[in-house]
Amino acid sequence: MDVLIIGAGQAAAQLAASLRQDGFAGSICIVGDERYLPYQRPPLSKKFLHERGTPESLLLRPASFWRDHEVSLVLGVAAAKVDLRQQRVGLQDGRELEYGTLVFATGTRARTLPLPGSDLANVFFLRKIEDVRQLRPALDAAGRIGIVGGGYIGLEVAAVMRGEGRAVTALEAQARVMARVTGEQVSAFFAHMHRQRGVDIRLGVQLAAIEKETNGLLLRASNGEDISVDVILGATGARANDELARSAGLACDDGILVDEFAAASAPGVYAVGDCARFPSRRYGRRLRLECVQNAIDQAKAAAAAIRGEREVYDPVPWFWSYQYELKFQIAGIIDGHDAAELIGDPATAQFSVDYRRGGRLIAVDAVNNARAYMMGRRRIAQETAVPS
Repeated sequence: MDVLIIGAGQAAAQLAASLRQDGFAGSICIVGDERYLPYQRPPLSKKFLHERGTPESLLLRPASFWRDHEVSLVLGVAAAKVDLRQQRVGLQDGRELEYGTLVFATGTRARTLPLPGSDLANVFFLRKIEDVRQLRPALDAAGRIGIVGGGYIGLEVAAVMRGEGRAVTALEAQARVMARVTGEQVSAFFAHMHRQRGVDIRLGVQLAAIEKETNGLLLRASNGEDISVDVILGATGARANDELARSAGLACDDGILVDEFAAASAPGVYAVGDCARFPSRRYGRRLRLECVQNAIDQAKAAAAAIRGEREVYDPVPWFWSYQYELKFQIAGIIDGHDAAELIGDPATAQFSVDYRRGGRLIAVDAVNNARAYMMGRRRIAQETAVPS
């Protein structure tokens, strides 16, 4: 195999498509541990969960695309071992695949709850189609939902559940929701909006244990509170799937370390998407991004490098979330900002916040304000650009 891609998500799909669209004529194979064709993950906690969609509704490309572009798909079997010296990948079913160029697109997995009771029935985590297919029937039979974590996924699921009339209690260990990705003003706005719609948000509260009750589950909080629910969703973030790369001898640090061209620490090996940690001159540190933008754009950069071209990958990241009628868009990364400027009135549910460091714009949060978001992306690109 000329190019072997481990992982079958957005980054893998984009890499294969970009190679073919730019004239790469060698053989390409995608190996994925799920039995589905490459599909979108963001709708899992939103539209797909609410509308009980079919897996086909999430597909990035139809089966005919992969056939027509001569991309081989090995699905439903995980890669078990990588031999960099022999340039072979062993699969869990015993097969071995040889490669010329290897690409890790292994993504992330949901962080579990390292607590007593986290393995009980009706305790779920959300990352894959099969997770939703198990979660949805449990939700349909539930009236009380407990969500552990106040990030994107936790709040998106809370919005869906309130739209269905279910009681929701959300525990967040930090002092505000979405604390890792946004500033205080936006956090306060979303906490208020969720509470207005009936979500019981409890901040600065850690979960100590989960216990089985006669008619459901009991959340035991570290502050001594007990909360009875029917279903629990753990939404405390994700971990990079870098174990396979690490065991093969590649440099890793909460993700596979790559250079500005997506190349890993061994010749002929690349990593793209959620699993890769790359250097950003724009932000002065290494980044590992969990977003569609990164999966697509870094895959394009890797495809160029595989073809012998060298395009530095140093993007202005962007993210989005839908909660109720609110569209929340983020451009850039707020880490290290020393000033935040509110533009507009949160009471109107249409506003933005500019974040600066040393006078330079490094991030923009926009709520129901696509213009502020798009203009912010352009301004960030200009103000954070680093001369070659």
